[in-house]
Amino acid sequence: MKKTKTIGVEQQVSLIDENLLKSRIYTIHGLKVMLDADLAEIYGYETKRFNEQVKNNEDRFAEDFRFFA
Repeated sequence: MKKTKTIGVEQQVSLIDENLLKSRIYTIHGLKVMLDADLAEIYGYETKRFNEQVKNNEDRFAEDFRFFA
């Protein structure tokens, strides 16, 4: 899924497979959405930890970034 390319000693670039990413985008009521579990997997977090980070950093996300229950 994720490929990491090492550049020098200190820099790393993570590449995400474009097809995998596209397959995780769903259309619900005409809006494109991604599930928290899919995003957590892509970023290498547990879903619970990913949601904690989103909650603790709400000001870093656009209003339309996520749905609220």
